[in-house]
Amino acid sequence: MARRNKLLKFSQLTEMPNVYQNFRAIDPASVELLPVSHMDKEVEVVGRWRDQLGQDLPLVLELACGRGEYSLALGADNPDKLFIGVDIKGARIWQGASHGIDRGLANIAFLRTRIELIHRLFGPEEVDEIWVTFPDPFLRESKANRRLTSPAFLDRYKHIIKPGGTIHLKTDDDTLYHYTLDAWRESDLVEVLYEDYDIYGGPLEYPELAHKTYYEVLKGEGKTIKYIRGRFLPTTS
Repeated sequence: MARRNKLLKFSQLTEMPNVYQNFRAIDPASVELLPVSHMDKEVEVVGRWRDQLGQDLPLVLELACGRGEYSLALGADNPDKLFIGVDIKGARIWQGASHGIDRGLANIAFLRTRIELIHRLFGPEEVDEIWVTFPDPFLRESKANRRLTSPAFLDRYKHIIKPGGTIHLKTDDDTLYHYTLDAWRESDLVEVLYEDYDIYGGPLEYPELAHKTYYEVLKGEGKTIKYIRGRFLPTTS
């Protein structure tokens, strides 16, 4: 029954007006432009996301968005911005997209894709802001390059985010928090603007941190929730 429900959700994704998909298992270096489908048709999105979403507003990505709670909350609070939640899990995307439709949030969309392809799905300086909320910390050192805050991913993001664009990490994982602080402090792409090891230990510095993901509510009890805010620097390449 669970598998049948999941397959039904996958099929419904092709009919949802706020869902875009590229989930083919392909070599990221094998093609220049990646195919993206919307409403069961292939569409051109690179450099044209604002046209697709019908609003010329600042564009914010939530990476590893899961069920999209953060994108939905931020979108409801900020109707003057566009939000795209990005994840590869179709059933989770379905939940977020369904809630977005039910709530009439026209400034929120979802993109089903592998995040390592992100730099091939958005145009140069098309993105204003990136949120990384409770991602897989990939605790084995051999998998450090798969962490969404690693130099390998910063190098992808630099191609799509505006100079001065903001990047956020919210996590409950000590290893990822300290790794990210070190990586960003050593990077020539990003500067750390703010960091807090325990955001709920005192007054919130930023009100948007009060929003909680499904994971945080489910797993965050008794854990310190950590936050880092960075800014992308102008690059010469």
